[in-house]
Amino acid sequence: MPKWLKNAVFYEIYPQSFKDSNGDGIGDFQGIIEKLDYIKGLGCNAIWMNPCYDSPFQDAGYDVRDYKKTAARYGSNEDLVRLFQEVHRRDMHILLDLVPGHTSEEHEWFRLSSRAERNEYSDRYIWTDNWFQAPEGLKHVAGESERNGVYVLNFFKCQPALNYGFLHPEQPWQKGMDDPAAVATKEALKDIMRFWLDAGCDGFRVDMADSLVKNDDEKKTGTCMIWKEIRKMLDESYPEAAIVSEWNRPELAIPAGFHMDFCLDWGGNGYNLLMRDKKDGVNNSFFRKDSTRSILDFFGEYLKSYEKIRKIGHYCLITGNHDTVRASHFLDVRELKLAYAFLFTMPGNPFLYYGDEIGMRYQEELITKEGGYTRTGSRTPMQWDSSKNHGFSTAEPEKLYLPVDITLNAPTAEAQEQDADSLLHVVKAVLKLRGEQEALTDNENLELLYAKEGVRSFAYRRGNLLMMCNPSGEEAVIRMEDLMTVSAETPKALESAVESGTKLFEIGAADYADGSCRLGEQSFVIWQIKNTSV
Repeated sequence: MPKWLKNAVFYEIYPQSFKDSNGDGIGDFQGIIEKLDYIKGLGCNAIWMNPCYDSPFQDAGYDVRDYKKTAARYGSNEDLVRLFQEVHRRDMHILLDLVPGHTSEEHEWFRLSSRAERNEYSDRYIWTDNWFQAPEGLKHVAGESERNGVYVLNFFKCQPALNYGFLHPEQPWQKGMDDPAAVATKEALKDIMRFWLDAGCDGFRVDMADSLVKNDDEKKTGTCMIWKEIRKMLDESYPEAAIVSEWNRPELAIPAGFHMDFCLDWGGNGYNLLMRDKKDGVNNSFFRKDSTRSILDFFGEYLKSYEKIRKIGHYCLITGNHDTVRASHFLDVRELKLAYAFLFTMPGNPFLYYGDEIGMRYQEELITKEGGYTRTGSRTPMQWDSSKNHGFSTAEPEKLYLPVDITLNAPTAEAQEQDADSLLHVVKAVLKLRGEQEALTDNENLELLYAKEGVRSFAYRRGNLLMMCNPSGEEAVIRMEDLMTVSAETPKALESAVESGTKLFEIGAADYADGSCRLGEQSFVIWQIKNTSV
């Protein structure tokens, strides 16, 4: 495990929408450099940047045309290296976005693979043996090349799947994982990773990490074998490089070699129910003031995965990302404060999506851009201040990558910096506390102490810190004798520890007296408890 991951807090940057430094309406590397101090000032000491490689941008850069060349709209390879250097100068780290499963149809590999005559890249992608042979159970395209075959897709039509082999080949055109062509693809992936690690990046977020080997089994046996081999390469040659998977099955991803796995927003899963549970016009997200949910709707699922990997890797919670509707679409500012306080005091490495720290709006009215569709509204320009285009760019509005939010009272970083009661100040305060308290960087110490069906309030512990939350609109009382303890203390001993402890952080009102914690409506409190060894 890279040492720097112990206390890493990540900030996700969608580069085209973050900061434009040259007035062309699109964010760039120099713009990111100009805002590094802002990011560090939030309490974030690491960055995940979405794809910045050369691309036709039919899927916002997840359709890579050249893995070793940056997109000109962001800057040159040299500019990206300078970004790495500026990040490191501030004692920060940066992950690039790795897209291993497919390329753009404009990639040179695919152009060569599409030719009728055999060549080095004929089997770099997955093709059937003739133009009328559809690959059963796999997305595919026919009639687009001179080659007599049908090729397999991973996502959009423009994203042909790279050939890492089939776990159990059943057709003549299906290559095994040990076929020279599949091995060559795997070695090409390693080469790409080495190229950027040698240039100064600190690792990768891996797109669709579970989808390399085709017709894989439920345990993703074939794909896991590849990642184990890659982790071996990293441990031997780049021991401080980190990888995080887009997978949301940490019990598979972490043993396969990933240091981190994301807890993702899948409709109806535990994470989704925290902030985005809206069906048929009814919003019952847990952190809503009027929700009927218990925190067990989340923990019942989360703890099963956490307990399996807490000693060997990190299961990471996110405020959102470039693929999800912003949480502000479902929660108001007070509700967001409670949700973020919870997310930032949980195990794993938190990931803060740009603009979430000020509650940027999801612009659902936007027409799709670069394959974004319903995701487009979460990818709009960062709102820095009250100047033209909210400080994102000096370009004319019609030249911007996407429209800025022009609604009345659209939040900006500048305005919230000046408002002590803002969402931004809560984010900074909790992340500052996370950086100061060693208990919040211990990945193994989570204890759920109080959670009941039909009860809105809950409590959990991280070492010498006790967190209590009441997201409801009514006062709640948690009696210390009702706490469930899985460590050495009895409830009575824990009561004594709280009584002699210190309140470190508070949203709303929270008080302790006579063996009970009284939590005001929509409140969150962190107690530093004393004498925890009994």
